[in-house]
Amino acid sequence: MKQLVLDIRPDAPPTLDNFVVGSNDELVAALDAIGPRAAHLYLWGPPGSGRSHLLRAAVARAHVAGRPALYVPAAEAGDELPQTGGALLAVDDVEALDAAAQVALFNAFNRARGNGQTLLLAGAAAPLQLAVREDLRTRVGQCLVYEVRPLDDEARAAILRTLAERRGLPLADEVTDFLLRHGRRDLPSLLAVLDALDTASLERKRAVTLPLLREMIHAGLDI
Repeated sequence: MKQLVLDIRPDAPPTLDNFVVGSNDELVAALDAIGPRAAHLYLWGPPGSGRSHLLRAAVARAHVAGRPALYVPAAEAGDELPQTGGALLAVDDVEALDAAAQVALFNAFNRARGNGQTLLLAGAAAPLQLAVREDLRTRVGQCLVYEVRPLDDEARAAILRTLAERRGLPLADEVTDFLLRHGRRDLPSLLAVLDALDTASLERKRAVTLPLLREMIHAGLDI
């Protein structure tokens, strides 16, 4: 794990600084360096890998630098995408674009050179596996393509231990092992469980152990 910063709460505003890099060093460096003349980028990876976080973070970074930037989730994309000159245009979940929005994104590629836009796209699959129209898939494949690599279990466990220590919350190894074997493995879900364990430990004045976690699961905690 390359980087762990203080503010990685599930509700923290997404930034490049609070993305846990893991093995995504080259990708994060590319996003950090996006400028007005940058090549278009396409990020892909499984749910929970941080694709949306990275798109939102890049948009926030562009705003700080004084560049127009817009984040467009697939559900909000229509038959025309913003044509703001010089903007960073981030379109998320491209595989979920409807037919009209796919045409709009294809048109955005066509006019990007003329209006100075940079396209930053994200999806759940590599370009060849995207279920979109062929001409759009070809354009996506011409972007700089990065796979967002999920954290491994060692990194996830290290994050949980570090955050628990910062709260003064002893976290038994058996609890971490159980969560990684039986729970959702994306970081926001793990942090939500850690929040619930912290609250239960304070309320019940008990250490965070596997018996406490099992009790919470039986009481309805979704891990």
